[in-house]
Amino acid sequence: MKAIKKALTSKQAVTLVWVIGLILLWEIGATVIAHTKRSPENILPHLYQIIGSVFSQTLVNGRQTAFQIVLSNAGITLLRAGIGFLIGTAIGFALALLMSLFKPAEKIVFPYLMIIQMIPILGMAPIILAVTKDINKSRIIIAAILTFYPVATNTLAGFKSVEKEKHELMYSLAASKFEIYRKLMIPSCIPYFFTGLKISAPMAITASILVDTLQGGSGLGTMLSQSLKHAMTIYVFWQIVFLSAIVGILSFYLMTVIEKIAMNTRGKKLKVTR
Repeated sequence: MKAIKKALTSKQAVTLVWVIGLILLWEIGATVIAHTKRSPENILPHLYQIIGSVFSQTLVNGRQTAFQIVLSNAGITLLRAGIGFLIGTAIGFALALLMSLFKPAEKIVFPYLMIIQMIPILGMAPIILAVTKDINKSRIIIAAILTFYPVATNTLAGFKSVEKEKHELMYSLAASKFEIYRKLMIPSCIPYFFTGLKISAPMAITASILVDTLQGGSGLGTMLSQSLKHAMTIYVFWQIVFLSAIVGILSFYLMTVIEKIAMNTRGKKLKVTR
């Protein structure tokens, strides 16, 4: 009985219950909407219809199937998001390091970081596009902006979390500033740094898709907008929704895997040193 109770209350069982519940709610909603004549056809398809559209060979734009359109545009959007994410990560870590090294820099820079994050993406996108005059560059910059704030704030929190006693021990050993950061501060902030990455990775993808809907061109957001306007099949819309959700979740878990590898590598180095 204990084994059964443990299995039913496990994380996997709870997740399974949530998934089944969401599927049931989705199917109920799709059934209700299917019988509502005022709703556009297939505005909320059944899940089996969405899955079927992935394997359908029907050409949507005369050249590509719905899934081919989604995949080709996904590559463009994810490339922009990835470049922006890497740039934002580098800037975020550098800012956190700067604010940790120089306290006046934190007082000057940190308020501006908060102000930048308070500006809505919808308001920021036209401004950046007007400055860069390039759709691709503007989308990369927006992904970078949404990335560097979580990385900077969490990494800075990691630097501040180091106990005062450890600082004093390093100073007593005549360690230089460089050695303190290399051997103590940076290794200590790794978990905080990856917390920022876990937050910002899905955000960079979401921002890239959202900005696509505003600026046109190519990308998942553009196809999302066209599908909603019934310029193409609604199945493109739902494929993009599900693909975006899956990629966002995978990006989070990818950061988790990289964090575990980094922590294990750090642990092995400490054992060798000892």
